[in-house]
Parts: sequence; structure tokens; C-alpha cells
Amino acid sequence: MSEQDFARLGNYALMLQKSPAIDRRKCMRTVPMEVLSLGPSRTGTLSMQRAFVILGYADPYHFSSIFGNVKDCDMWKEAFHAKYHGRGSFGKEQWDQLLGHCSAVTDFPCAYFGPELMDAYPEARAVLVERHVDKWVKSFGTLINEAYHPVSTILGILDPTWMGRINGVGYAMITAMTGQSTERQIMRHARTSYEKHYQCVREEVRARSVPLLEYRLGEGWLPLCQFLGKDIPQDANSVEIPFPHMNEKDNIQAVFSVMARKSLGNVLRNVFVAACVLFLVAWISSQLVF
Repeated sequence: MSEQDFARLGNYALMLQKSPAIDRRKCMRTVPMEVLSLGPSRTGTLSMQRAFVILGYADPYHFSSIFGNVKDCDMWKEAFHAKYHGRGSFGKEQWDQLLGHCSAVTDFPCAYFGPELMDAYPEARAVLVERHVDKWVKSFGTLINEAYHPVSTILGILDPTWMGRINGVGYAMITAMTGQSTERQIMRHARTSYEKHYQCVREEVRARSVPLLEYRLGEGWLPLCQFLGKDIPQDANSVEIPFPHMNEKDNIQAVFSVMARKSLGNVLRNVFVAACVLFLVAWISSQLVF
């Protein structure tokens, strides 16, 4: 993963590396959970993820983190099933398995589980980044257009172990937020769903007396560092490091383009392997004919 890849894709550049296929069910917590950033996707979550990295938090979890270990999708599906369908349980033990290597989280799917994460980690501090709703709806529409594009859908079917897993979690997130499953209905309910999410987070934070920072991108390091008890980060020359800014509009289009190419490669490889197997079976069968 080069600097150019990171500049273009942000943390999504993890998809360019081979997934380690870690089974999180066999993991445990190795660092304390300290920060829960509970704003939805398209509110500068990539910038916040990078900011937490700069501040020294271990592996801040973002939706893009899934690309570093696609098997995470299996546990996220369990979490969604437990919360929204009453199938099984997903408590602190499971959160420690799934997020035990992380000391901060941001973006969906984590932001959907604010109450559960606050219950599991009552010592953590909460951050809520808000964006003007009209700008968010427009940005969210770009995401939905890419996520529900026929190419993405078809590749999810043909490439079930990679694209299919990622699509499954992505669609579950969107349905959980909006209560809808079609592109038109999702966008029709987007504004209300956005406002409801913030209302829910604020109510759950107040109910638990969790320290909360209401933060807007553009405010820089000072309010965030004061809230988290961190020094404003500086480089080796004692010059303040600029607050990260990821262009999410350009980023998301590049991400889906790279995803499609990677998934298509998976499909072609699977087709080649299947063709070789069929050829081998046919050859063996021909040798058995007397």
C-alpha cells in the first residue's frame, strides 16, 4: 500500500493488501476502548479516523477497517441479527472479540451500536460529529448510488466471499438506519433517519451520563484534544500537524471503482479454477471409460 494509494483511497487502501483472515471470535481485548465517535457515514468519518490515528489511538475502527479483515463481516452480521432480529446475543464478550484491538471507533457500523458500545465500555468518551443535513443528504445519495449500482449488486452475488460479505454488512447498515431496502425509499427517508440518529445518540448519552463532545469538522485540534486530554499533535520540528481532511466525495467513487476491479478479479479467478476442475473431472472420467 503506497502513499499514493492512501492519498486516493484513505483507509480503504487496505483492500489492496491480502486479508489476514483473522477469526475475531478467537480474539480478546488488548487495549482499552477510549473513544466512541458515533456520527454516521458521510460526516467526515475518514478524517476523524485519521485524526484518532495521529492522536495515538490503537487501530481506530471505521467501515473501511473491514477491508483489512473481511472476516469481520461475519461477526457484524451476528451483531445486526442480535440487535434487530433478536437472533442470539451480542454483549461485551463479543465486542471485545470484534473490537478488542481498537481503542477508538468511528463511522458505521459502529455508530449503529452506540447504546451497546456505551454499555460495554462505560469509561469511554463520546464524540458526535454533525454535518448540515442538506449537505449530508447529497453526500449520502452519492454513497447509495454507488452501493446499489447493478455492478456492485451483481459482483456481490458472483463474489460471495469478498464483495458479497462487504455488501451484506453495507446493506444491513443502510436498512438499519432508514428502515428501507430500495434506493428510492432509502433516499426518501434519509433526512428523517439522519435526524433520528442524532436524537437517539444524544438521548442515550444523557441517560448514561457519558461525557460528550459535539464537534464540527473545521474546528481543528483544540476542542477535540481538550476533550480527550491530548496534546495538540506536532511534527519533529514542533510545528502543529494539520487536522486531516479526506475528500469523501472523490474518495467514495475511487473506492467503489477499485472494489469492482478487485471483485471482478476474484470472479475471473474462481471461474478459471472451476473450469480447471471441470476439465480435470472430464479427463478422469474419459480415462475410466473402458
